[in-house]
Amino acid sequence: MVLHNKINTDELREKAKASEVPRTTLSFYRYVKLEDPKAFRNELYKQFDALEVLGRIYVAEEGINAQASVPTANFEAFRDYVNSVPALKDIRLNLAVEDDDASFFKLIIRLRPKILADGLDDSTFDPGNSGEHLDAVKFNEIAQHPDAVIIDMRNHYEHEVGHFEGAVKPAVDTFRQSLPIVEDILDGKQDAPVLMYCTGGIRCEKASAWFKHRGFKQVYQLDGGIINYARQVEKEGLDNRFLGKNFVFDERLGERIGEEVISKCHQCGSPSDRHINCANDLCHLLIIQCEACAKTYEDSCSKTCASYASMEKEERNAKGLGLTFNGHRFPNGHYRRDMGELPLE
Repeated sequence: MVLHNKINTDELREKAKASEVPRTTLSFYRYVKLEDPKAFRNELYKQFDALEVLGRIYVAEEGINAQASVPTANFEAFRDYVNSVPALKDIRLNLAVEDDDASFFKLIIRLRPKILADGLDDSTFDPGNSGEHLDAVKFNEIAQHPDAVIIDMRNHYEHEVGHFEGAVKPAVDTFRQSLPIVEDILDGKQDAPVLMYCTGGIRCEKASAWFKHRGFKQVYQLDGGIINYARQVEKEGLDNRFLGKNFVFDERLGERIGEEVISKCHQCGSPSDRHINCANDLCHLLIIQCEACAKTYEDSCSKTCASYASMEKEERNAKGLGLTFNGHRFPNGHYRRDMGELPLE
């Protein structure tokens, strides 16, 4: 049996977008010792493929980190299977707040050294000694403590479009960069309440354990992250202290939590929190682009990229892969924080 997808990515994307089958987007993770990650991965692939699961899943000796889309009709069978796996029994499934049925278009399950690239040597501390998990009610309560420090453990492009009121937002590109920067921010606050949050909770599991190891006395984490917080707020009618959008790592690129638009279009500066990847696949720059600029630049970061993206495939191929766009050779998927240099012509 083929244990990976062999169909052209573009075909799969178009198939997913055209499908009218209702799907449920979710995420889950667990730090758990896996004796044979490869065998675990292969069995997971067979079972998920049979259930028509799509998504991006990482498996390592330390556990699993998954974002997935399941046909809604298969959701109960999916949950039953997951609960039948000893390592995953009773795992929390974080259901998406907003769903467009096309969050993923293929199934990828990869073996990794770690399920989260944190840059930490786990032998030097106890990763299982994480901070106290808070529900939405308790998080809101402690957040109002005069000495509380709320730390956004996500990347800058995530918290640019949405974050908790009063949160400290480190300007980092990756999670592994954030730990030393956050420690500097917290210098001298070892006795203060430290509240950490991220998208679904996985980054805070490691971060909170690390900061407890580093001597911080009151370390808390938002249980289930922003996704679970939003569901609790809606269900229980709580005060929503999250402003704007929650960035997500799938085709949707975001789901609305608060009604505020707190960010600006990187091209014209008008209010917008609409993330896009440049339509030129050789650029694929992640930017915030308003609807008006989407029309002007044809879903691209510049007119040059728009022109290239509109070419026929044969013409693009003839240009080669070494093109430089407007003086910038963009690594695929790069996000330019200094948007003052964004090329528009």
